Amino acid sequence: MTEIEHPRFARLWSWAMRHEPRDIVRARAELLEGLGGRVLEVGAGTGSNFAHYPSTVTEVVAVEPEAILRREAAALADEIGRGANASDGPRITVHDGTFEDLPDAATGPFDAVVCSLVLCTVPDPARAVATAFDVLRPGGELRYYEHVATDGALGGLQRAVDATFWPRAFGGCHTHRDTVSTIRAAGFETSRHRDLRSAPRWTPVPIAPMALGVARRPA
Repeated sequence: MTEIEHPRFARLWSWAMRHEPRDIVRARAELLEGLGGRVLEVGAGTGSNFAHYPSTVTEVVAVEPEAILRREAAALADEIGRGANASDGPRITVHDGTFEDLPDAATGPFDAVVCSLVLCTVPDPARAVATAFDVLRPGGELRYYEHVATDGALGGLQRAVDATFWPRAFGGCHTHRDTVSTIRAAGFETSRHRDLRSAPRWTPVPIAPMALGVARRPA
């Protein structure tokens, strides 16, 4: 595996994950609600989703390429595995890897693939989503919670920051990506989707427009 190192961003992200607003925590819970079986989560970060997986999930193969974040995620997975309710939850393992270079543990088929604030950072979103499609069983689900492009003045701001400092400052994040169209173009059928914002509408924050949804690989 080619390890990705963004130490400054990783420390900032680690702090942010420990201070997530309630609306983002609720969105994570909604993202994972009703999941079952074997799940692949790519771009797991510090493991912010781990506590939200329902007991119907039997295994989570979590993949994270950034070394600092991966160590935090692995420590959290170990803590959950040793907890009093460990027998009621999924087995979680954390591995180095990316959509472009998945580890052996990420061999499909999976019942679901989870993408949470990660498709904004991958070098090739279309390839990443195609990989998710390939490792899913027929009828399996892609669960996504992602920054997405918008139009108007905020869309112009997104394009401007993407072309200048934003990707370098925030671990490769691109704010102006039409992620939902990319998912549909890969052959997925959207079964649930809603647009939301992580900040007040009047705040010109490039990452405020978000998409939360479920897309299904046709059976």
